[in-house]
Amino acid sequence: MNSNQWMSLLGLANRARKIISGEELTVKEIRSGKAKLVILARDASANTKKKITDKCGSYHVPYKMVENRYLLGQAIGKEARVVAAILDEGFAKKLMTLLD
Repeated sequence: MNSNQWMSLLGLANRARKIISGEELTVKEIRSGKAKLVILARDASANTKKKITDKCGSYHVPYKMVENRYLLGQAIGKEARVVAAILDEGFAKKLMTLLD
């Protein structure tokens, strides 16, 4: 997996205002049906991982894992982030292919 590719695409999606990050906001967007893809850092706490993956499962939202919270944060120009949701179908589909 080429981290540069998914990171620059995530950066693009972020500039297009198609990303929200943080656990509470992500859960809210999963519930509202706006989240098209959830990206979770592998170093998220077990508790957070379970909460997010369970929510994704109940609402049929796909999720992908990335190396760690620092890469995820860096990609969207923020401090470390353990979880982010993509709110755009196009970006989500492309990211899914890059994060396989």
